[in-house]
Order: sequence, then C-alpha cells, then structure tokens
Amino acid sequence: MSEWPGTALLLCDLQNDFLHPEGAYGRAGLGNPDIAAVVPRLRPLVERVRRAGGWIVSTHFTLVPGRGGEPFISPHLKRLRPFLKQGDFLPGSWGHALVDELAPADLAVEKVNFSAFYMSRLEWVLARAGVRRLLVSGIVTNGGVASTVRDAHVREYETTVLADGCAAFDRAVHDTAIAALRPVAHISTVNEVLSAFTD
Repeated sequence: MSEWPGTALLLCDLQNDFLHPEGAYGRAGLGNPDIAAVVPRLRPLVERVRRAGGWIVSTHFTLVPGRGGEPFISPHLKRLRPFLKQGDFLPGSWGHALVDELAPADLAVEKVNFSAFYMSRLEWVLARAGVRRLLVSGIVTNGGVASTVRDAHVREYETTVLADGCAAFDRAVHDTAIAALRPVAHISTVNEVLSAFTD
C-alpha cells in the first residue's frame, strides 16, 4: 500500500453502546465473541495507520432525539431491538462514542441508517481529507459494513474490506457477507495490510 495519507481506515460503528458490557447491547445480553475480538485485532493497525499519516475515520450509528428526547427509531429496528430506549446512541453521549481502545478518530461521522454514506457528511470529509482509498472494518458485516462498502464502490473509492476486522452476530452470516463483497472490493486481513507498511 502506498501513499498512506490518501488512505482512511474506516471504523464502522465500533461504539460503546454496541460493544461495552454497560452499553445498550451489553445490557440486553447481546454480547458476541466474534464482535468483541474485532477491537483488539484492529488496534495495531489503527496505531500503524496513524504513524504513517493515514486517516482514522469512525462512523457512529445514531438515534436522533426528537421531542422530549425520545429517539426516532425505524419500525424495523424497533422490531429487531425492542430494548433500545431514550439515551441509547445519543449524539455526544458515552454510548455513542468510539471505544476507548481505538480512540481518538481523526474524523467522526454520524449515520442514521446502514450505509455510512447515506445522508451523512462522510463523502464530504473524505474529499476534504484527500482520501480515495478505504480500508473498511467494523460491525456488522452484513449490515453497516456491507452497505457502506457497496456505496463506496459506486463512488469509485479503492476499497479493501478487512475480513477479520469485521464481524456479525453469526459467523456464517459474516462469511456469506464477505463472499458477496468480493465483486465490489478487495478482501484482505489485518495482518496482510500491516505487512504492506515499510519502516
């Protein structure tokens, strides 16, 4: 990999409310070992990209508060995650933030749907930062990651998905999602990308 300043490591939705035991999903008992393993696996790459002058970009799933602070939650999400409540994924809150192990990000982007490009400022900040290459990681593989990767493809970013830097709640679902992304992105691993650095 050359020209690291034009590369961004995209951390999709690696937030306290998803990952921390005291976050929204942890309180609901939705921990998952595959998802938990993503953060320590990514940490050396985050540090290496920083040192090389690349960008660390975090996306943050967001429940926008409405009247009285009650969040706008889509009907399908209410059915899937009935435990979500006021204060979860609230902009500026601890639960909304990137996990400490990977913080700080150079750029942070709120997102309101699966794709980090949908109705967000992601494309704008990437352009201002001079980024044309994306290394994509995060959760969940079949949701936010896959949607973001497909949107990156149609915008002609050079995109690499870190297969072991992503996870889903089911490993078979993760594997299927990774296979389905091969036509639109390069598939690699964290160690393979780390080996591309020259000191």
